[in-house]
Amino acid sequence: MTIASTPTDLARPPEEARVCIVAITRHGAAQAAQLARDLPEAHICTAAKFAQAFDGLPNPVRAYDGALRDEMAPLFAGYDQLVFFVSLGAVVRLIAPVLKSKDEDPGVTVVDDAGQFVIPVLSGHVGGANAMSERIADLLGATPVLTTASDVGKTIPVDILGRHLGWQVQAPKINITRVSAHVVNGEPIALVQEAGSTRWWTRPTPLPANVECLTAFAQVRPDHHKAVLWVTHSDVPDTLWADWAERLVVYRPPVGQAADATTA
Repeated sequence: MTIASTPTDLARPPEEARVCIVAITRHGAAQAAQLARDLPEAHICTAAKFAQAFDGLPNPVRAYDGALRDEMAPLFAGYDQLVFFVSLGAVVRLIAPVLKSKDEDPGVTVVDDAGQFVIPVLSGHVGGANAMSERIADLLGATPVLTTASDVGKTIPVDILGRHLGWQVQAPKINITRVSAHVVNGEPIALVQEAGSTRWWTRPTPLPANVECLTAFAQVRPDHHKAVLWVTHSDVPDTLWADWAERLVVYRPPVGQAADATTA
């Protein structure tokens, strides 16, 4: 059996992402300019008549004269994170024609007109919009509105665990889906770590009680654990994939990674 590795670079860390801030109204442009001051690396896309709101800022500005919908394809192709100072409904309609998949689409975030809420709309988890939303909310003094189950529940994000450490996920997509469901539903999970950094838990909250950390696969109890997250360099035999059908996800850390490493 050949198990493909799931790409781990679907989203860059928030501080490295290619970000574009989009505004189409005078008030939205003023709010976008406030954010742009704190994100000098971000690009701006705005209606030409409001471009003066960004005068004096170092951010590159794309001032368009036509319809914003005509900007969607190049924005999706050119950036990792799109931050809209546009109504949520309008953004949904604008992005709908250019959507591909969560493995390809950029993170999309909306800031409400009052600057009170920051809402990740698309690719929140895998694409990094949740993390970007929290960063933006912190800069604006706003509230991030997250709906991804693992983030809301403060539990393990199965599909991106260890990504900040350079880990690669090895499992069929159905395994990731099924195991993620077991995790967020609070069912008994075995996390077996035989390799890589031990600093994979990055949340400020404790590890959920349903996750049991083990040091060898032999310690897993098939009659108890509903799923296994296995951090290892070992080969995984076909029989084991079959025995744990749709219940096993394997992570491959970089060879030689120190146990206390914080980056890949």
